[in-house]
Amino acid sequence: MTMNGATAGGGERPLRLADLAGPLTEAAPPPSAAEPAQDRIAAARAEFAALLGAFRRTAVLVPDNAEGGLWTAEQGGIRWICAFSDEAALARFAVARGEGAREWSYRTVLGARLLDVMVPLLDGPAGVALDAGGPDGMLFPPVVGVVPDAVAVDAEDAGELR
Repeated sequence: MTMNGATAGGGERPLRLADLAGPLTEAAPPPSAAEPAQDRIAAARAEFAALLGAFRRTAVLVPDNAEGGLWTAEQGGIRWICAFSDEAALARFAVARGEGAREWSYRTVLGARLLDVMVPLLDGPAGVALDAGGPDGMLFPPVVGVVPDAVAVDAEDAGELR
């Protein structure tokens, strides 16, 4: 597969989220019966916040679509910008689609720019799918705390809780 594009940092490869987040991405031990549900929820929220922070600081690869815009896919009424942590993840995606032989152009974009600038430009609810179809895939959905409140699907509900 041939791809073109630049990586961030003068030729350095962007780090995978797993590299940035460390042990937070490892499988968590099963919850103990003694551990209150609120503690498990708080731990899961903290883990997601760490992953989100790492994603926001990381340059990712976003393939171009046929019209020259960002490659997106729709699932369940949500438009997902498809982003990849590195060329290998993008290549696996291309091969899985049966399109590994064609040239894929892509751009390098900071995760924060995708969430804060690009998501609001899309029509309807939108988020980011990182490494779609891969074993380390992750979704950053259109909710308060992930995307700007103005485009978050739960902004009205979150306002009631504040």
